[in-house]
This record gives sequence, structure tokens and C-alpha cells, in this order.
Amino acid sequence: MAAPHGRKIKKQVKQILCIDNKAKAFDQLRQIPEKVLIAPLFSYFYSMEDLIRFRSSVAMGDLTHRLAKNKIEDARIILRRLMWNLNDESGGIGWGSVEAMGEILALNKTLAKEFESILFSYINSKGNFLEHEMLQRGSLWGIGTYLKIYTDKNPDPSLIKSIMFFLDSKDPVKRGYALRALLNMDNKNIYLIPETIKSDKNIIPFFDGWDMEQIEIASLMHI
Repeated sequence: MAAPHGRKIKKQVKQILCIDNKAKAFDQLRQIPEKVLIAPLFSYFYSMEDLIRFRSSVAMGDLTHRLAKNKIEDARIILRRLMWNLNDESGGIGWGSVEAMGEILALNKTLAKEFESILFSYINSKGNFLEHEMLQRGSLWGIGTYLKIYTDKNPDPSLIKSIMFFLDSKDPVKRGYALRALLNMDNKNIYLIPETIKSDKNIIPFFDGWDMEQIEIASLMHI
């Protein structure tokens, strides 16, 4: 059973994650000692509310980046814990873990160099491919987030192939998140997008960095 102080902090973090203004929420989260904030954020990866799960992953990215500035090994510990959560031996599911990894690596170049290949491996059939349908969504989202700052002018063809695999998914969310990832990597990838995706009218939940909206897959071509 969590200590009373722990429950109080967890409740406080939930209240902050519910704040509509991202800057205000981050200001308040940054008032909580970094080491104290870790556990509550991890706990909200398992929230039943999609918005809270996404926001906790974004907040974990910010927290880990701050830790890395002072002692990068503390940040590595967070990343290893995220990786462990995705391991079958952990006994857990790993909700929010790849999303958080994407956020962290997008913020910190040093960590990106160390963990980028692991992040990409979660959608690689010859790597640490995640079989769980919901984790595949999370993997595509986390990878797509990182690819916003991806600077490799000659990416491994297997990465593009791994993302494109999901454009044929029966799950519209995975199709949408795969499209986002390809376009975030390089707008020139637009020539790889099949016409069926360019005209896909399915509506999916889409996180804009702090808020959630419902968006048509085809409209992602113009964001």
C-alpha cells in the first residue's frame, strides 16, 4: 500500500495532468522534486483515460530530459525501466513506454544516439517487435514523435519498410500513426503513401502534444 504522502503526490500529479494549459501544467510539475515525480508519472501510463496516458508520457519526456542535464545516468535508468516494462519478463504490459521513449529521445541528442536503435526495434519484425495491438499503436506514435527531429539523410530502408507495413493495417489508428511517422521523418516520403491512405476518411484520436482531437486520416497529409 502506498504511503499517505505518496498517495497525496499521485493525486496532485493527476490534478496537474488535467490542466488544459500545457505551460501551466509543466510549471507546476517542475515544482515537484524530480525523483518524487517519477513514480506518479509511471502510474498514469496505465490510466483508463487516453489523454492522461499521453500527457503523462509527455511529462516523463520533460522530466527525463531535466534529469539528464544534471546526471545523465539517472535519465538512462528511466529509459531502462521503460524498456523493462516492454519485456515479457516484467509481467506488465508496457502502456505508454514507447510513447515516453519517443518524447525523451526527441529532447535529448545524447540519449537518442544511445537508444534510437532500440526505439526503432519495437516495430522491426527482426528486432524487438511488439505483438500486442495497443503497444503497436504506442510504438508508432513514439517513433513518429522522435522522427520529428530525426536528421539521418539516409535512413535504414528497414525503418521505412517497418513503418509502411502498418499502412495496410486493418486498424485505422495504426494506419494514421504510421502515416504521421513517415511524414515526420521526411515530407519527401509522401511519394511512398498509397492513394488509399491519401483518401482514408476514417476518424482517429490524435494527440497534438497536450490535447486530444478526432481527425480524419487523410487530413494528416496537410498537417
